[in-house]
Amino acid sequence: MVLDNRFLGVDFGQRRKMATKLDKIFNSLDSDRVFKDKGILQTNYTPSTIPHRDSEIEQVASILAPALRKERPSNLFIYGKTGSGKTLSIHYVREEMLRRIKERNFSEDEFSLVIEYLNCKLKKVSDTEYRILAELIKKLGGEVPATGLPTDYVYQKFIEIIERRKQLVILILDEVDQAIKKISDNFLYNFTRLNSELSKAQICVVGISNDLTFLDSLDPRVRSSLSEEEVVFPPYNAIQLQDILKERAKKAFKEGVVEEGVIAKCAALAAREHGDARRCLDLMRVAGEIAERECSKKISIKHIDRANEKIERDKIIDSVQTGPKQFQLILLAIIGLFEAKHERIFTGEVYDAYQNLCRKVKTEILTQRRMGDILNELEMSGMIRTNVISKGRWGRMREIKISVLPNILSRAKIILTESLGL
Repeated sequence: MVLDNRFLGVDFGQRRKMATKLDKIFNSLDSDRVFKDKGILQTNYTPSTIPHRDSEIEQVASILAPALRKERPSNLFIYGKTGSGKTLSIHYVREEMLRRIKERNFSEDEFSLVIEYLNCKLKKVSDTEYRILAELIKKLGGEVPATGLPTDYVYQKFIEIIERRKQLVILILDEVDQAIKKISDNFLYNFTRLNSELSKAQICVVGISNDLTFLDSLDPRVRSSLSEEEVVFPPYNAIQLQDILKERAKKAFKEGVVEEGVIAKCAALAAREHGDARRCLDLMRVAGEIAERECSKKISIKHIDRANEKIERDKIIDSVQTGPKQFQLILLAIIGLFEAKHERIFTGEVYDAYQNLCRKVKTEILTQRRMGDILNELEMSGMIRTNVISKGRWGRMREIKISVLPNILSRAKIILTESLGL
């Protein structure tokens, strides 16, 4: 039986034309025009050295060092802005400690040091206290169902696994503030108090947060238990970011690919974003990808500018689309005021506009204080900038400015309006 291609909807001329275009795209990438090893610029890459973090690494190591003498270290809290090297540094110290223990060749009956890392921002891990415990039990070699058991039982299971032998367990809880926002600080208090129920084993908790004000929101009992020791990671400056980028770029790109001034421009943009090294590396990687797609053999400043715009757009749009309803309502209130006034906006005005939107969508109205917490989140995400100013006898207020490009702002408004059904 012969089938007529017209009835199959196949236009072979069009198909050949498209195949030729795709061949051109695929062949251009086969030649690896700019990259030598793109993975070096990605966030999961662990470098052999961490520039400009010697002091912080030494502080963390000195606090955790008693573990090498079989002594429980103080609980530690590490905080600093995103991309300031906190996670890289704690992983570096972790690997060095485990290497030392291995060299000493302790028998398991004598002593065991376990250092487990958990990112509390991961979905389906930090939603509930139960899931955090279940994930830690899994990392320690045990197993519990994803749901269905009483939380007290899961705690008991966690204790049983730890108590199987004489060991010290260091729990590194990265972005712990994210878990506490979803749950409460009770689970953190429970972790820090578990040692009173253990006879063979001991636990040390290391909390990491991007939010410098996070500790202020904790119950005083939790704060005193968790932050027995604290280490602050300051943001990188533009010169330090250039050093980091030069080191990575040598390994990531072919020789002579990166034009003069590109690394300096990239570092300057990232320094403006609170000294975020991740942002700096992302800019270089995306700029390289854009250059390759254009079949360019060089990465120029124009590629950095376009990469910056793309990352900003993707980050903002993703936050807008996935943000909770209250987050969306407050952001839409700010956008509406900005479009109407094109000048200074104050928190009181935002709260009034937010309340009106809540009434329209028939949802709960948060307190002004809770709205302030969400404004902090918006500022941390880079969507707004705030500044506290004095209003004379009316007290102090926060002035709000939009930090988003106009084209991204208009797209964000469309997404928010559709998502909220307005």
